[in-house]
Amino acid sequence: MVGMIAHTQSIPPVFSPLRLLTEWAVEPIPLALTLAAGLLYFFGLRRLLAAGTGPAWPTGRVWAWYGGLAATLVAIASPVDIYSGVSFSTHMMQHVLLMFVAAPLFALGAPITLALRTSRPSTRKRFLLPVLHSRAARVLSHPILVVTVFVLVQYVTHLTGFYNAALNSSPIHDLEHALYLAAALLFWWPIVGLDPSPRKMSYPARILYLVAVMPLEAFLAVAILSGEPYQHYLALPPPWGGAHAIGDVSTAASFMWIAGDLATLIAALLLAGAWMRHDTVRQARIEADEDRRAALAHPATEGTG
Repeated sequence: MVGMIAHTQSIPPVFSPLRLLTEWAVEPIPLALTLAAGLLYFFGLRRLLAAGTGPAWPTGRVWAWYGGLAATLVAIASPVDIYSGVSFSTHMMQHVLLMFVAAPLFALGAPITLALRTSRPSTRKRFLLPVLHSRAARVLSHPILVVTVFVLVQYVTHLTGFYNAALNSSPIHDLEHALYLAAALLFWWPIVGLDPSPRKMSYPARILYLVAVMPLEAFLAVAILSGEPYQHYLALPPPWGGAHAIGDVSTAASFMWIAGDLATLIAALLLAGAWMRHDTVRQARIEADEDRRAALAHPATEGTG
């Protein structure tokens, strides 16, 4: 990553297609955590396959998990990260990738379910289940708290001095990314609903949960759009500072608004479809049970000829 981005020698040149392939960064800790997440999921899949018991693990969950890792790598190691220190709109793209692409894909990967299915009974009994059933898990999964944390993290980091501090310090920048990803994982966990949770939400509740966040994301975009450009970007030398930094504010705010609302709208539509399929299957099961009870109550009589 850029490191202390404020230093002139750390400012990247104007972007070009060639740099899409060459301007990749390596931050040891974020990269190590990403690789560890990929390896742990792989070992879980291999152990599940070797056991050969229970239902097969859906391929879509595998694609979702590694898609989330790919989105994370693009956000923290690609030119998106390199140019986030000189372009507010690129920095906003980084946040959108972590919160509205990587996080929901991780939730769709159902890592908790995979861990429960592949861990030893002693591990499951002593560690995993107590954590899932703990008071802390119940508090952290409360819809009101989750929405509050998800929104508050974005408001505080964008509308206070934290943002400028993150632009001038790699550790604070990494902390910012960790806060975004953690808040987003808490937010998407109950919406996706594949992993066990202390609070199981109905489909209507999940859709309302998403709809409630959309205006809050819009208010933040408007606040950024109507505010002053960050001093860090204004102070950059050409071609990044000055007029470019001022115009880039509207690009970043618009991108945040559109991307955030689009992601939540797509999720709401997918949930509505899942809700309809769930009701169809449930209704078919009810009708089958009624037919079975009717057949038992009135058995067919054979003709005597």
